[in-house]
Amino acid sequence: MTEIFNFTACRHLTQMFFAIIFFHCSEYVLAVFFHGKNSVTVKSLLISPNYILAMICSSVEYLVEAYFFPELKEHWSISNIGLAMVVIGEIIRKVAIITAGRSFTHLIKRYHEEHHTLVTNGIYKYIRHPSYCGFFIWSVGTQIMICNPLSALAYVVVVWRFFQLRIPYEEFFLRQFFGSEYVEYARRSFSGIPFIK
Repeated sequence: MTEIFNFTACRHLTQMFFAIIFFHCSEYVLAVFFHGKNSVTVKSLLISPNYILAMICSSVEYLVEAYFFPELKEHWSISNIGLAMVVIGEIIRKVAIITAGRSFTHLIKRYHEEHHTLVTNGIYKYIRHPSYCGFFIWSVGTQIMICNPLSALAYVVVVWRFFQLRIPYEEFFLRQFFGSEYVEYARRSFSGIPFIK
Protein backbone atom coordinates (compact mmCIF):
# COMPACT_ATOMS: atom_id res chain seq x y z
CA MET A 1 0.00 0.00 0.00
CA THR A 2 2.88 2.38 0.76
CA GLU A 3 4.28 1.90 -2.77
CA ILE A 4 0.86 2.69 -4.31
CA PHE A 5 0.54 5.76 -2.07
CA ASN A 6 3.99 6.99 -3.07
CA PHE A 7 3.42 6.46 -6.82
CA THR A 8 -0.06 7.99 -6.79
CA ALA A 9 0.97 10.91 -4.58
CA CYS A 10 4.05 11.58 -6.69
CA ARG A 11 2.08 11.56 -9.97
CA HIS A 12 -0.83 13.64 -8.72
CA LEU A 13 1.19 16.24 -6.86
CA THR A 14 3.71 16.56 -9.69
CA GLN A 15 0.87 17.20 -12.16
CA MET A 16 -0.78 19.73 -9.88
CA PHE A 17 2.39 21.68 -9.08
CA PHE A 18 3.46 21.66 -12.73
CA ALA A 19 0.01 23.00 -13.72
CA ILE A 20 0.24 25.75 -11.08
CA ILE A 21 3.80 26.79 -11.95
CA PHE A 22 3.10 26.81 -15.69
CA PHE A 23 -0.13 28.78 -15.24
CA HIS A 24 1.42 31.56 -13.15
CA CYS A 25 4.72 31.84 -15.00
CA SER A 26 2.99 31.99 -18.39
CA GLU A 27 0.61 34.68 -17.07
CA TYR A 28 3.60 36.77 -16.04
CA VAL A 29 5.47 36.23 -19.33
CA LEU A 30 2.42 37.22 -21.39
CA ALA A 31 1.88 40.31 -19.24
CA VAL A 32 5.50 41.36 -19.82
CA PHE A 33 5.19 40.64 -23.56
CA PHE A 34 2.07 42.78 -24.04
CA HIS A 35 2.68 45.54 -21.48
CA GLY A 36 6.45 45.74 -21.06
CA LYS A 37 8.57 44.81 -18.07
CA ASN A 38 8.22 48.21 -16.41
CA SER A 39 4.41 48.03 -16.41
CA VAL A 40 4.15 44.57 -14.86
CA THR A 41 4.20 43.92 -11.14
CA VAL A 42 4.22 40.80 -9.00
CA LYS A 43 0.40 41.03 -9.05
CA SER A 44 0.60 39.63 -12.58
CA LEU A 45 1.51 36.30 -10.99
CA LEU A 46 -2.09 36.27 -9.62
CA ILE A 47 -1.08 34.89 -6.24
CA SER A 48 -3.07 36.19 -3.28
CA PRO A 49 -3.32 35.10 0.37
CA ASN A 50 -6.74 33.52 -0.36
CA TYR A 51 -5.29 31.64 -3.30
CA ILE A 52 -2.39 30.33 -1.20
CA LEU A 53 -4.87 29.24 1.49
CA ALA A 54 -6.94 27.39 -1.11
CA MET A 55 -3.83 25.57 -2.37
CA ILE A 56 -2.78 24.64 1.18
CA CYS A 57 -6.26 23.30 1.97
CA SER A 58 -6.34 21.25 -1.22
CA SER A 59 -2.87 19.84 -0.50
CA VAL A 60 -3.90 18.91 3.04
CA GLU A 61 -7.07 17.25 1.74
CA TYR A 62 -5.03 15.32 -0.80
CA LEU A 63 -2.47 14.05 1.72
CA VAL A 64 -5.07 13.10 4.35
CA GLU A 65 -7.25 11.25 1.86
CA ALA A 66 -4.27 9.57 0.16
CA TYR A 67 -3.05 8.29 3.52
CA PHE A 68 -6.35 7.16 5.04
CA PHE A 69 -8.36 6.38 1.88
CA PRO A 70 -5.79 5.62 -0.86
CA GLU A 71 -8.42 3.93 -3.02
CA LEU A 72 -10.09 7.35 -3.39
CA LYS A 73 -7.04 8.53 -5.31
CA GLU A 74 -6.93 5.54 -7.68
CA HIS A 75 -9.70 6.73 -10.04
CA TRP A 76 -7.44 7.38 -13.03
CA SER A 77 -10.33 8.04 -15.42
CA ILE A 78 -11.55 10.84 -13.13
CA SER A 79 -8.00 12.12 -12.73
CA ASN A 80 -7.57 12.19 -16.51
CA ILE A 81 -10.81 14.18 -16.89
CA GLY A 82 -9.33 16.73 -14.48
CA LEU A 83 -6.08 16.79 -16.45
CA ALA A 84 -8.07 17.44 -19.65
CA MET A 85 -9.90 20.28 -17.88
CA VAL A 86 -6.58 21.79 -16.80
CA VAL A 87 -5.28 21.72 -20.38
CA ILE A 88 -8.54 23.04 -21.89
CA GLY A 89 -8.83 25.80 -19.28
CA GLU A 90 -5.22 26.81 -19.85
CA ILE A 91 -5.71 26.95 -23.63
CA ILE A 92 -8.92 29.00 -23.38
CA ARG A 93 -7.31 31.48 -21.01
CA LYS A 94 -4.09 31.90 -22.99
CA VAL A 95 -5.98 32.25 -26.30
CA ALA A 96 -8.06 34.98 -24.61
CA ILE A 97 -4.98 36.83 -23.39
CA ILE A 98 -3.21 36.60 -26.75
CA THR A 99 -6.35 37.65 -28.67
CA ALA A 100 -6.92 40.70 -26.44
CA GLY A 101 -3.23 41.65 -26.48
CA ARG A 102 -2.63 45.03 -24.84
CA SER A 103 -6.32 45.33 -23.96
CA PHE A 104 -5.97 42.42 -21.53
CA THR A 105 -5.03 43.30 -17.96
CA HIS A 106 -5.11 41.36 -14.72
CA LEU A 107 -6.63 44.27 -12.84
CA ILE A 108 -10.00 45.80 -13.71
CA LYS A 109 -9.49 49.12 -15.44
CA ARG A 110 -11.61 51.91 -13.99
CA TYR A 111 -10.36 54.53 -16.41
CA HIS A 112 -10.28 54.20 -20.16
CA GLU A 113 -6.81 54.15 -21.71
CA GLU A 114 -5.98 54.93 -25.33
CA HIS A 115 -4.86 51.39 -26.21
CA HIS A 116 -7.88 49.79 -24.50
CA THR A 117 -10.23 48.59 -27.23
CA LEU A 118 -13.34 46.43 -27.14
CA VAL A 119 -12.22 43.02 -28.37
CA THR A 120 -15.06 41.09 -30.03
CA ASN A 121 -13.16 38.86 -32.45
CA GLY A 122 -11.75 35.35 -32.08
CA ILE A 123 -12.84 33.62 -28.89
CA TYR A 124 -14.38 36.90 -27.70
CA LYS A 125 -16.97 36.63 -30.45
CA TYR A 126 -18.72 33.93 -28.40
CA ILE A 127 -17.48 34.44 -24.83
CA ARG A 128 -17.24 37.88 -23.19
CA HIS A 129 -14.87 36.74 -20.45
CA PRO A 130 -12.94 33.78 -21.88
CA SER A 131 -10.05 34.31 -19.47
CA TYR A 132 -12.45 33.86 -16.55
CA CYS A 133 -14.01 30.84 -18.25
CA GLY A 134 -10.56 29.34 -18.72
CA PHE A 135 -9.55 29.99 -15.12
CA PHE A 136 -12.80 28.49 -13.81
CA ILE A 137 -12.27 25.29 -15.81
CA TRP A 138 -8.56 25.19 -14.95
CA SER A 139 -8.96 25.70 -11.20
CA VAL A 140 -11.69 23.10 -10.76
CA GLY A 141 -9.75 20.76 -13.06
CA THR A 142 -6.70 20.89 -10.77
CA GLN A 143 -8.80 19.40 -7.96
CA ILE A 144 -10.51 16.78 -10.11
CA MET A 145 -7.08 15.83 -11.47
CA ILE A 146 -5.88 14.93 -7.95
CA CYS A 147 -9.24 13.36 -7.01
CA ASN A 148 -10.03 15.91 -4.28
CA PRO A 149 -13.83 15.79 -4.01
CA LEU A 150 -14.15 18.37 -1.20
CA SER A 151 -11.79 20.88 -2.76
CA ALA A 152 -13.32 20.40 -6.20
CA LEU A 153 -16.72 21.32 -4.83
CA ALA A 154 -15.27 24.19 -2.79
CA TYR A 155 -13.45 25.56 -5.84
CA VAL A 156 -16.65 25.47 -7.91
CA VAL A 157 -18.50 27.48 -5.25
CA VAL A 158 -15.72 29.93 -4.34
CA VAL A 159 -14.49 30.65 -7.89
CA TRP A 160 -18.05 30.97 -9.20
CA ARG A 161 -18.90 33.41 -6.38
CA PHE A 162 -15.74 35.42 -7.10
CA PHE A 163 -16.74 35.85 -10.75
CA GLN A 164 -20.38 36.50 -9.85
CA LEU A 165 -19.13 39.61 -8.03
CA ARG A 166 -16.33 40.55 -10.43
CA ILE A 167 -18.13 40.32 -13.78
CA PRO A 168 -20.90 42.90 -13.04
CA TYR A 169 -18.30 45.24 -11.52
CA GLU A 170 -16.04 44.97 -14.57
CA GLU A 171 -18.93 45.26 -16.99
CA PHE A 172 -20.08 48.48 -15.32
CA PHE A 173 -16.82 50.12 -16.45
CA LEU A 174 -16.91 48.48 -19.87
CA ARG A 175 -20.36 50.00 -20.45
CA GLN A 176 -18.94 53.37 -19.41
CA PHE A 177 -16.03 53.01 -21.84
CA PHE A 178 -17.84 51.57 -24.86
CA GLY A 179 -21.52 52.47 -24.34
CA SER A 180 -24.13 50.88 -26.60
CA GLU A 181 -21.42 48.96 -28.46
CA TYR A 182 -20.70 46.99 -25.28
CA VAL A 183 -24.39 46.59 -24.41
CA GLU A 184 -25.05 45.04 -27.84
CA TYR A 185 -21.97 42.83 -27.57
CA ALA A 186 -23.03 41.62 -24.10
CA ARG A 187 -26.50 40.82 -25.41
CA ARG A 188 -25.22 38.45 -28.08
CA SER A 189 -22.40 36.75 -26.13
CA PHE A 190 -22.11 34.32 -23.19
CA SER A 191 -20.35 35.55 -20.02
CA GLY A 192 -18.20 32.41 -19.89
CA ILE A 193 -19.30 31.36 -16.40
CA PRO A 194 -22.48 29.25 -16.02
CA PHE A 195 -25.51 31.10 -14.59
CA ILE A 196 -23.83 34.51 -14.71
CA LYS A 197 -25.45 36.81 -17.27
